[in-house]
Amino acid sequence: MRAKANHAKDSLVIGTRRISRITMSGEVVKVKSWEEFKRLVMEKKPNSIVYNIEQNGLSPARELTNLRLIIPCKEAYYVFIDFCKGDRLKETGISLRRDKTGNRYIDEKDVIQFLKKQLGENLAICSYWTI
Repeated sequence: MRAKANHAKDSLVIGTRRISRITMSGEVVKVKSWEEFKRLVMEKKPNSIVYNIEQNGLSPARELTNLRLIIPCKEAYYVFIDFCKGDRLKETGISLRRDKTGNRYIDEKDVIQFLKKQLGENLAICSYWTI
């Protein structure tokens, strides 16, 4: 899905959806649990959630793949990182898949489907690389 800015209307268009652009203060708040992240989504009522699937050999479990979720708000970015444990992500429980050579990975479709089910179908879910 492609995103493009419309500076004249101070909004962001993702696919066919228009999302209000928010001026950020630059503060980053680390969210420690999936339950806290869900509570913040209900409290802050963002127009969108941003995700990034990361390859990180320095994770606590020495896993290569983790999921970063971001709530963009006026006062701060709220960031939650979920790490692998076994064949799932530890907090969200999203399943990991295996490629032909046996490497585990997170499928973007699984992330989007999970977030929409947990947080609401009307919430825009954006890859970090499309905003």
